[in-house]
Amino acid sequence: MRMKRVLTAVLLAGAALLAPAGTAVADDAPSEAGTAFRTAVAIQQGQKATANASTGDYLYWQFPAGAGQRPTVKATVTLPDAATRTGAATWRLDVYDGLRRRQACTAGEQAATAGQQAATVALTCTLRTVRPWSERWSNDPLPGAYYVRLTVTDAPDRDQGLPVKAEVEATSEDMGGAHAEGGELGKPLHAAALAEPDDGWNGSWWSGRWGWTVGGAVLCALAAVGGYTLTRHPRRR
Repeated sequence: MRMKRVLTAVLLAGAALLAPAGTAVADDAPSEAGTAFRTAVAIQQGQKATANASTGDYLYWQFPAGAGQRPTVKATVTLPDAATRTGAATWRLDVYDGLRRRQACTAGEQAATAGQQAATVALTCTLRTVRPWSERWSNDPLPGAYYVRLTVTDAPDRDQGLPVKAEVEATSEDMGGAHAEGGELGKPLHAAALAEPDDGWNGSWWSGRWGWTVGGAVLCALAAVGGYTLTRHPRRR
């Protein structure tokens, strides 16, 4: 029984250390969007922000992203009734960093054309992993604010002004030790209106290297306990 309790304690300790930290999300998601960079509405990662707008409007949101995160932005536009439209429309989703530099999408459909009979159009943009620092000439994504811009880029003139409903959500994947690197930006880019990410602007202390270290320590402890159990001398009666 004593040996069983020891093994259980070791396993629980290892599981607690290896478990990733959760992300808290506020319940009250914004129901509007800004019309320019300066009026971009702040949202948190994991929130589904909505906005009622007109075809042809520029819609802006901003969200925080720290080092080691790989952000993904998803947008869904509910289009006007097909009977009120006269043709297809092309929608586009762009993401900019705190310096208002457009960031390249490494995955997802950044622009899509919705036919006249389509009810919705969905867009996705996955950015590169946010770095803790970079050279001045580089366009690497850095910790701070990220701006989302959603608009129609091609639509019949008669369809301009028709009502639409937009939904936007920003999430991130923690890349951990796979992209761990030294350095620190010092201060996030234009993020005064945003709450700091749970793991901080410069990323969490946790990385894949810590995972391998802790996992190896747990396995060594288990091997030592198991070896002792197998080799100990039986008790004399």
